[in-house]
Amino acid sequence: MNELKCPKCGAVFQVNETDYESIARQVRDKEFEKAIKTREEQHKKEEENAIKLAETTLENKLMGKLSEMEKQYNEKLNQKALEITELKSKMQIQEKETELIIKSKVAEKEKEIDHLNNELKSNENRFLLAEKTLRETYEVKIKDKEEQIAYYKDFKAKQSTKMIGESLEQHCNDEFNRLRPLFKNAYFEKDNDIKTGSKGDFIYRDFDEAGIEITSIMFEMKNEGDETASKHKNEDFLKELDKDRREKKCEYAVLVSLLEIDSEYYNSGIVDMSHRYDKMYVIRPQFFIPLITLIRGIAIHSLEYKKELQEAQNQNVDISNFEDNINSFKQAFGRNYRIASEKFQKAIDEIDKTIDHLQKTRDALVSSENNLRLANNKAEDLTIKKLTSHNETMKKMFDELKNQKKEEATSTIGTDL
Repeated sequence: MNELKCPKCGAVFQVNETDYESIARQVRDKEFEKAIKTREEQHKKEEENAIKLAETTLENKLMGKLSEMEKQYNEKLNQKALEITELKSKMQIQEKETELIIKSKVAEKEKEIDHLNNELKSNENRFLLAEKTLRETYEVKIKDKEEQIAYYKDFKAKQSTKMIGESLEQHCNDEFNRLRPLFKNAYFEKDNDIKTGSKGDFIYRDFDEAGIEITSIMFEMKNEGDETASKHKNEDFLKELDKDRREKKCEYAVLVSLLEIDSEYYNSGIVDMSHRYDKMYVIRPQFFIPLITLIRGIAIHSLEYKKELQEAQNQNVDISNFEDNINSFKQAFGRNYRIASEKFQKAIDEIDKTIDHLQKTRDALVSSENNLRLANNKAEDLTIKKLTSHNETMKKMFDELKNQKKEEATSTIGTDL
């Protein structure tokens, strides 16, 4: 049995084990609950205090960190503000520099544009002036040509067909003679050789200082009056001109023509007819001298090449001639040796005959010597006394000469003394 004492009245009572356990359990559970509740409350207070403390501490820490972070942020913000200020300042400076560069470039471009505009205006003025000058020049040339055509038409109208042809020849002859000092080694004369049955009007040949022909031209001058019934064409005379060129061995052929006066083809300048006849041209009279100088200039430049080609051809010919000469020499030498052998034998026979003849001549000379000796004896026997014995005149002359010699001898002796 277990005893229990009431805390209020102090009475003691006994309880069995089961009740005791039940009461103890009740008390224990109640105390335990109370203690737990107390502990819970205490723990809750402690937890709240700890939370408050932690919150306070955390708040303080957070405030400190926030303050530090704010300070750092403010520092960085100030730094960024300074950087932004610097960048803005740099940007402003760069903008000003860029603006100045742009203004400078714009000024340069405006200057270039002004220069180009001025140059364009200058070129335009120059082109206008050149165009005006060219137009005036061509107008003058056209006017000259019209006047020249009118002159030739009037000139032809006043002359017969024969006189017109002769006047054109005279015109070309006068033009060449007027500039003859430029062609000091040139030959320009009328073609009067009719051995081949036909002839041109003039032949021009030019030579260099060594006398080598540079070039040659056969000229034919053709014209007719407006009143001529049958109008000739330039092509009517080309075949005959080519024939004359070949027969007279001229390099070029030129037809100076006033035929077909309205033809643009022949009025355009120097007309090359080489597609019809080799090295042939048809010209108007105003191109007479220019064509000669053109052909002469080309020929002078090609003369050196001709000389080199001729030397090469001569060398080839010399080699061929050398072989031919060797063969000819062998044949001629054999023939000459045979003839010489025959002549040698004949000469020996002639020498033998000559020896016989000389022997006879010797005998004759020996005989002549005796006669000469006798003649000499007679000449030595001849004296002045014998010569003058029967000639008084000769005797007198010899005596005078003798006396004169004596006088000269006497005077010479006196002078010495």
